[in-house]
Amino acid sequence: MEKKSALAALAGLAQESRLDVFRVLVEQGPEGMAAGEIAEKLKLANATLSFHLKGLTYAGLVVPRQDGRFIYYSANFTTMNGLVAYLTENCCRGAACDIACAPKSSQPKRRAS
Repeated sequence: MEKKSALAALAGLAQESRLDVFRVLVEQGPEGMAAGEIAEKLKLANATLSFHLKGLTYAGLVVPRQDGRFIYYSANFTTMNGLVAYLTENCCRGAACDIACAPKSSQPKRRAS
C-alpha cells in the first residue's frame, strides 16, 4: 500500500460514525449489508449514513453493490488488510516477529535473593 492510500484510509476511519459503519461491515463479512439496515442498526439518519458511506467509499474501505433498488455495502478487506500490513511492515525492524510488537517494560529487573 502506498503512503497516500494509507493516509486516505486512516482519514476515512477518523470519525466515530464512519468507524462504527466500517466495523459493522467487517462483522457482516463479504456479503455486506443494505444501507437501510446499516442506518437502522446504528440509528443514523439516511442522509448522515450516505455522507459517511461516501467518505468510506472514497477512501477505498467500502464497496457498494447495486441489487435491484437496494445498495449493499461491504468492507473492502483487501484495503483493510493492506492498511494493517502497511502499519506493521517495519514492526521489529523488519525481523520476523509476533504482530504484537509491544516494547518491553522499561522497569529494571529485580535480582532474585
